[in-house]
Amino acid sequence: MKIATYNVNGVLGRLPVLLKWLKEDRPDVVCLQELKTADDKFPREELEKAGYGAVWNGQKSWNGVAILTRGQNPHLTRKGLPGDPSDAHSRYIEAAVDGILIGALYLPNGNPAPGPKWDYKLAWFRRLQEYAAELLELEVPVVLAGDYNVMPADIDVYKPERWLDDALFRPEVRRAYADLVAQGWTDAVRHLHPHERIYTFWKYWRNSFERDAGLRIDHFLLSPAIASSLQSAEVRRKPRGWEHTSDHAPVMIELDLAALVHG
Repeated sequence: MKIATYNVNGVLGRLPVLLKWLKEDRPDVVCLQELKTADDKFPREELEKAGYGAVWNGQKSWNGVAILTRGQNPHLTRKGLPGDPSDAHSRYIEAAVDGILIGALYLPNGNPAPGPKWDYKLAWFRRLQEYAAELLELEVPVVLAGDYNVMPADIDVYKPERWLDDALFRPEVRRAYADLVAQGWTDAVRHLHPHERIYTFWKYWRNSFERDAGLRIDHFLLSPAIASSLQSAEVRRKPRGWEHTSDHAPVMIELDLAALVHG
């Protein structure tokens, strides 16, 4: 099974790019972030014509997450992260696909820090930690994929000295990510590429992509019940070079479902 995560930076404006990539790479499951569209505007019909069923949690102009599955419809299990009923941001959606629980997330950016947006980011991270711990207790195959808006280590950012005060790289948020992983999750990309500089996001300005001046902020976390089935993890850089594309590239892992060990 091939599972991808992709911050599309506007699903309607980037739909031609998304459809082109889906046709080329044919992922089985896709976690999308930053839909930037209301639920009733989500391009369900176009995706169905491309062979994908979908569940989504949209929000006009901002945020928004979705899960696409090739040749079938995902079984929706949750919309929204628990822990704060007043949180109206569309940042989490979850579905069951072929016995695997897939959580697609878009963690808050948090800038400027300090400030209310930074406080919201840390609070959202705490909620994610609490819910992730509950998922681990189920001892089932779980994949938490998406744009975490955090560079976990110096190796995950071009010129880290320039990012020390940024909400994506401050010590508090890096510690929050490390604490999350320490619950028992496997960071798929870093697990298979422990010493390689790998980026998933490049700003549009100053030829950042051409210079490979990027950040690794899109991550896959795998529960122990599925980590042993991990075969590959890579950034699909090609779409980042297309016209009118997202500032993120898709990240894709491949799992050997025959190797799944249920807890």
